[in-house]
Amino acid sequence: MRILLADDHSLVREAVCAFLTAEGFEDVTGVSSLHEALDRVADDAPFDLVLLDYDMPGMNGLDGLSRMRAAMGARPVAMLTGSASPAVARQALDAGARGFLPKTLSAKSLAAAIQFIAAGGVFAPYDLMAAPPARAADGLTQRESEVLSGLCEGKSNKEIANDLNLQEVTIKLHVKTLCRKLGARNRTQAAMLAQDRALHP
Repeated sequence: MRILLADDHSLVREAVCAFLTAEGFEDVTGVSSLHEALDRVADDAPFDLVLLDYDMPGMNGLDGLSRMRAAMGARPVAMLTGSASPAVARQALDAGARGFLPKTLSAKSLAAAIQFIAAGGVFAPYDLMAAPPARAADGLTQRESEVLSGLCEGKSNKEIANDLNLQEVTIKLHVKTLCRKLGARNRTQAAMLAQDRALHP
């Protein structure tokens, strides 16, 4: 199964590609823009599924979805998002997206969703459709934002503690709080979501 992932944040792109490869998808290609994705679909052998970041520059809302669907023909195109409302999810599905996949999905859930889409299904998680996600940008303290910056730079808790002149146990507590506020499962996913939601430059 050949998968093409388009996401402008390298951390997110590389992490999702690694998730999928670890789950047994052997041919996963990552690109950084809609334009590059369209070029790969036109020039490369057929992809079985394209995953598009909804918030990526150049998408212009659902216009990018329409352009990719035209390029892919009958083959499925799904949206990947770090933060979006149920209304946007429904609009994307109504516009022909075969899935609307939050980046907060675990690797196994993401793999299962892709298999479901490849088998002809349409995937949208119940919790996204039932209620809007928390607004992660609201409610972060200045200290939490500083810790988040350290996570996004790939620093360890000890390194962040040294930078901020705090105890390592304090950083661990901040990381736990950040994961809860961002809806992330771990520090890596917290950094991914922060990049995706432009909480860190």
